[in-house]
Amino acid sequence: MIYLDYQATTPVAPEVAAAMRPWIEEKFANPHSPSKWGREAAAAIEVARDQVVRALERAGGRFAFTSGATEALNWALKGTFETASKRKLVTVATEHAAVLDSAEWLEGKGIEVIRLHVGADGLVDLEMAEAMIDDRTAIVAAMLVNNEIGVIQPIAELAKMAHRAGALMLCDSVQGFGRMPIPDGPDMIAVSGHKIHGPKGVGGLWMRAGAEPSPLLHGGGQEQGLRSGTLSPALCVGMGEAARLAGERREADQTHIEKLCQLALTTLGQDWIINGNMTQRYRGNLNLRRDRLDGARLISDMRNIAFSLGSACASGSGRPSHVLRAIGLTDAQARSSIRLGFGRYTGEEELASACRRINEAAHSQAQLPA
Repeated sequence: MIYLDYQATTPVAPEVAAAMRPWIEEKFANPHSPSKWGREAAAAIEVARDQVVRALERAGGRFAFTSGATEALNWALKGTFETASKRKLVTVATEHAAVLDSAEWLEGKGIEVIRLHVGADGLVDLEMAEAMIDDRTAIVAAMLVNNEIGVIQPIAELAKMAHRAGALMLCDSVQGFGRMPIPDGPDMIAVSGHKIHGPKGVGGLWMRAGAEPSPLLHGGGQEQGLRSGTLSPALCVGMGEAARLAGERREADQTHIEKLCQLALTTLGQDWIINGNMTQRYRGNLNLRRDRLDGARLISDMRNIAFSLGSACASGSGRPSHVLRAIGLTDAQARSSIRLGFGRYTGEEELASACRRINEAAHSQAQLPA
């Protein structure tokens, strides 16, 4: 199988699997136990925490492990409004479901929610953002790299607007962490382990000092008194090692991905249209459409190539992508779109082969009677 679905998840790095193995097998102690083995497990988690923070390139603040970025984003939003005197949230229409569904839930609790529109390029209108972010705003939430179309939002500028209004800035950095520098400005940053060649089931929230949200999960307060629940040393160690590798290999990974992107575009040719801004984007995410293409049928036809129509979190709903609708695509154009994601372990020849086969199948579809 040729795997081209890196936005959904990434292959676990061999170094990560090796680092996790002892904590799955013989080193199974509860890291919150006072025993020698428990203290050893707790120390391994602290090493992993430091590795993640170094990869985030943040000085100060606190990082708490969570079950993933979905929990981190829910916690950041709901926990902030638990104590905030201001009752307004400003976010972007193309955010991940973890933010948009949390925003809808908050609306039911009386929070005013502004969902900023984006242009045809997928980028937020900064003038509109500045008009909407006012002194009633408690938090501004925006994604660094869009998970469906790969565009990079102006996070630093949005953070400045938030701070001028006395609001906090939350950045969903899941698709950007480990792949590019995270801009200065956010007060909270959500990240995930399995998008950086780490394990699933672990992520985290970095918080600037003084910006910590109220706890979402109550119990033993095991994670710095901010989150309850027994941590998995294996998952934390795996995410830490993945973060260390991402920092060490970021430049090499970026060079490789730039080469892969150009190869894919050259191989696919002129019949495809890229969805979203082509310059202000992460190059390992190509969301493309082609006239008269049935993307779902194409995926079914290409049984030995893994790619997607968009967000894995929304797959199976039968509805066109909210991101593609937000950039102005019709339902037909959205259904004619596919997402190719590649990265560290994608080979040039396998990518070229996959693109040729996708092209051939798409061309065959175009020959069928309308």
